[in-house]
Order: sequence, then C-alpha cells, then structure tokens
Amino acid sequence: MSAGHAPGVYAGGADVIAVLILLAEFGMLRQALARDQVRLYAAQSGLISALAVIVGAVRGLPELYLLAGLSAALKIMVIPLVLRRLLRAGRVGADLAGPDGDIARSGGMSLASTVLVATAVAAAGFFAASHFTVGGAAAPPAALSLSVSVVLVAFILMIHRRDVLSQAIGLFSLENAISLAALVIAASLPLVLEAALLFDLLVAVIVFGLLIRIHHGRAESLSTTDLTSLRG
Repeated sequence: MSAGHAPGVYAGGADVIAVLILLAEFGMLRQALARDQVRLYAAQSGLISALAVIVGAVRGLPELYLLAGLSAALKIMVIPLVLRRLLRAGRVGADLAGPDGDIARSGGMSLASTVLVATAVAAAGFFAASHFTVGGAAAPPAALSLSVSVVLVAFILMIHRRDVLSQAIGLFSLENAISLAALVIAASLPLVLEAALLFDLLVAVIVFGLLIRIHHGRAESLSTTDLTSLRG
C-alpha cells in the first residue's frame, strides 16, 4: 500500500508547489509595494528550487540538486539584492514614495479589472495546456498546465504595471515559469545546458539593472509612462 501511496504523495506535493508558484505570481500582480514584489519573487524562486530537489530525489536525478543550489543562490539571494539596491536608488522618483516603493498607481487598469483579466487568461492557459500529451514527464503533467498559467500572468504583470522595476520582476518570474515547465518535460536535460539558462538570466539582470539606472538617471523616475511619447 505504501508503494502505491508514495507516487500520489509526490504528485500531490508537486502540484501544491506549482499552485503556490501561480499564487505568488498573482501576489506580485496585486502588490502595491515594490519591496513586497521582490519578496514574493524570492519566495517563488525558493519554491522552484524546492521542487527541483523533490524531482531529483524521486526520479533519481542528482544533478538537479546542484541546479537547485545554483538557482537558489541566483534567484533568492543575488537578484533580490540587486533589485532592492535599485529600488533604494530610485525611491526619489515622483512615482515611488518612501523606501518601500509605492507602485499602487502604476497600473494601466484598476486592480479588480486586472485580477479578473489575469484569472481568465490563467484559466484559459491551464485548460489549453491540459490537452498537451507529455511522455515520460518527470513532474506531474498538471504542473505543466500551471506553468503556462504563470507565463500568461507574468505577461499581464509586465503589461499592466508601468514602472520598470515591476516589469523586470515580471520578466524574471517568467523565467521561473519556464523553469517549472522544464522540470516537467526536460528534467534530465544536461546540467551544462541548465546552467547556461541561469547564465542567460544573470545577463538579463545585468542588462535590466543598467537600463533601470539609465532610465532613472534621465527621467528621475522609475515610471515608464512618459516613454509612450517616444512612439512614432
């Protein structure tokens, strides 16, 4: 009985972690403080690392332990530290009041409308992805459907928020969703390729950091609203 019960516990636990990752994405969408967005991103990244450890233990993939460690070091420690420093440097902007970064007014729509749109998009993505057939999936297939929902909500976050820090967090959380999907369909991917994906994320952080500093230096604000005047 225990042998038949163990896979159910594993699948249920993995699905719970995937649901928490999606809820963290919705939390980023709803937050009024950039500081809290950064904390939720770190928590979401921690869930990704935890799921990698679980998949590695259950499926006998020890390389996932190293991947989880690298991911935790980059996504839980380095990226939040960089974002907090950028937030402290840009808090003097007119749209960011106080040391925590008030971004409540940076949305293009009302919060209720945005949450409704994100919920509808996430549900559509989940049910569409549930029709995918994944052979030999390392993690439960439901996690793949949830990863598609996270991708779509991350896009809503980048479109809805009009401050560059939230848009950066949306892009970084999009990478978390891709990592979740990779744990389902390509958990046995060679470690060198998985590390290369993390290196790409590090390059994206450096580029975004430079863009944020340049934008704040010229506009004295982290808001991207004024950039619409550049449209031809």
